[in-house]
Amino acid sequence: MPDLLIELFSEEIPARMQARAGEDLKKRITDGLVEAGLTYSSAATLTTPRRLTLAVEGLLAQSPTIREERKGPKVGAPDKAIEGFLRGAGLTRDQLEERETPKGAVFFATIEKAGRPAAEIIAEVLEATIRNFPWPKSMRWGSGSLRWVRPLHSILCILTDDSGAQVVPMEVDGIRSDDTTAGHRFMAPNQFPVTSFEDYAAKLKRAFVILSPDERAEHIWNDAQTMAFAAGLEIVEDKGLLAEVAGLVEWPVVLMGQIDDEFLELPPEVLQTSMKEHQKFFSVRNTKTGRIECFITVANRETADNGATILAGNQKVLSARLADAKFFWENDLRIAKSDITQWTRALENVTFHNKLGTQAQRIDRIAALARELAPVTGADPDQAEKAARLAKADLSSEMVYEFPELQGLMGRYYVEAAGEDAAVAAVAQEHYSPLGPSDDVPTASLSVTVALADKLDTLTGFWAIDEKPTGSKDPFALRRAALGITRLVLNNNLRLKLDRFFDSQLVRAESAANDALATDDINALLGEIADHGVFGAAFQAVKEKLAEMPNGDFLRLEKKVPDTSDDLLSFFHDRLKVFLRDEGIRHDIIDACIAKDGNDDLNLLVKRARALNAVIATEDGENLVQGFKRANNILTQAEEKDGVEYSYGADVKFAETDSEKALFAALDRAQSQIDVALKSEDFPIAVAAMAALRGPVDGFFEDVQVNTNNDVVRRNRLNLLSQIRQVCSSVADLSRIEG
Repeated sequence: MPDLLIELFSEEIPARMQARAGEDLKKRITDGLVEAGLTYSSAATLTTPRRLTLAVEGLLAQSPTIREERKGPKVGAPDKAIEGFLRGAGLTRDQLEERETPKGAVFFATIEKAGRPAAEIIAEVLEATIRNFPWPKSMRWGSGSLRWVRPLHSILCILTDDSGAQVVPMEVDGIRSDDTTAGHRFMAPNQFPVTSFEDYAAKLKRAFVILSPDERAEHIWNDAQTMAFAAGLEIVEDKGLLAEVAGLVEWPVVLMGQIDDEFLELPPEVLQTSMKEHQKFFSVRNTKTGRIECFITVANRETADNGATILAGNQKVLSARLADAKFFWENDLRIAKSDITQWTRALENVTFHNKLGTQAQRIDRIAALARELAPVTGADPDQAEKAARLAKADLSSEMVYEFPELQGLMGRYYVEAAGEDAAVAAVAQEHYSPLGPSDDVPTASLSVTVALADKLDTLTGFWAIDEKPTGSKDPFALRRAALGITRLVLNNNLRLKLDRFFDSQLVRAESAANDALATDDINALLGEIADHGVFGAAFQAVKEKLAEMPNGDFLRLEKKVPDTSDDLLSFFHDRLKVFLRDEGIRHDIIDACIAKDGNDDLNLLVKRARALNAVIATEDGENLVQGFKRANNILTQAEEKDGVEYSYGADVKFAETDSEKALFAALDRAQSQIDVALKSEDFPIAVAAMAALRGPVDGFFEDVQVNTNNDVVRRNRLNLLSQIRQVCSSVADLSRIEG
């Protein structure tokens, strides 16, 4: 079986596109081969800045011959029908076979498709892949119609078997396939032929090209660690940067340089971000002081001066970049120390959303909600409001304007520089968390308070203007906000009645939406007046009159806070199901708990669900659910038939069997235990008391006929079933449990 080697050689491919491009190349080629009947044993892709490489092992030498049988029209059918069938099958009349079927004689055609050589199929699949490659961005160059991420220079495509290597002939816009490639752009630019993947990889390494991105990354990391350790320092780990840099070089040469002393007092995060974003440098810190003192850069070539010239140039550019950062830092500090509120005032001119007002208006809403949340989180209300008002001040700073990814972190520095308490300053950084499922969750009461207020305002705001997630689209990261609130509540063991805070914040959000719409309406009306030629004093009089009118006089939005609140709570419940799925808690178990009162208290809801899940997983719990459903079904059918509702009211004096009497006693005992447990919110005890009914319920159904001919006994037994339903339902709605 031959092996296939493909290399698409071009100008530099952006590092961020390489891994995906490699996977797309493998999928499109292998899918095309398999669809044509060519199976293979393995396939792997490797990428460098200038090449996409695919190696396929164990490929069939040709596709198999395929025999296909098709059923045609009946014998004696109109000629046009038969001729159409023949055209579709590619046969003549004498090649058809007549067969008897239960519905009469029918024509059958046997179509045979001969196998094709692998090279022929590969050429077609490769050309289609190149012409339709899904680059995020591509370009067209020269006179051809081919689009590629950067100009494509050559196509290497060979099949190798025991007899040697052969070129798979094909051509795309004047670029013909061959068996040659080239080495490093500067150190070994000449072309050379290859005969197999092993020969290809070995020759490339001798030509200063490391083909594997993982190998390049490992080489960079090991050399960087060695250099840093030799200087008594340590490199700051950054896996994302490492992968990106590995995609920028074919022959990595690691160099370490010194940061000028005048920049060493900059916050380490500023140094790291500036070097990473602008120049793709790794930060190297002093383990004793925590300061960033050096940088590591990765060159793409070896030089006679061992990289001295490259390093000197990088240091010069770095100093210019850090000089800017130092200016931003010092200027921001000056403002923070003198009057940090000028930054918050500046946010009055920054739109958060055209339907929800400015950032300053949003901060007002968050601050008001933080004050309301403080008693629940254990924070001081005044401190919570202050922290909320300062948490986003750094959005107006020059440093965050230059490096948006530093928002929050710089706020912590600036709020502390303004003389505020460290806990208030920490809020600026921590209130954005958690950003994802693996992000740390704040635990300080002030940070938790403002983090909740921030995320609740986001959700209620976009719900108020009906900008909810749809399908896979969630442009405002509302699912992430809901998950963040869930983790804040559960990790900090908070008792938070979401409905209460939804309602108050929805009112504020809808007020903001009204204000925004009112402003738009006024502007539209003024524009319309101007279009009709009302100018001068008359125009000014109308403008002043409109400005005096309350929004409600010309804009009336129907308030639907309760409905919106319910819809938002339902969204939280859906997110909670996803969150608890990792714990093995099924959706139906959560639904059974959601059906009970207090379902807007996530902490209470999760405790109930975890306890129920633990019991349902046992034999007693599973059988109790079946017993409950049996009781519920019998009761429901009887109520429909009798036209009455059987409720708690069974009397033990009408019990005729020992199992019936035992169930009466068990239900009374369970109800007493459950009532006490639910009052103290001890759900494991409540659920265990419910599960203990399994034996008495099973015994009852084994010994007793509910629908007996004695009407008094029948009604009493139906009321007893109602008691089963009531006792069990006080813990959870077991009717929602599947199975």
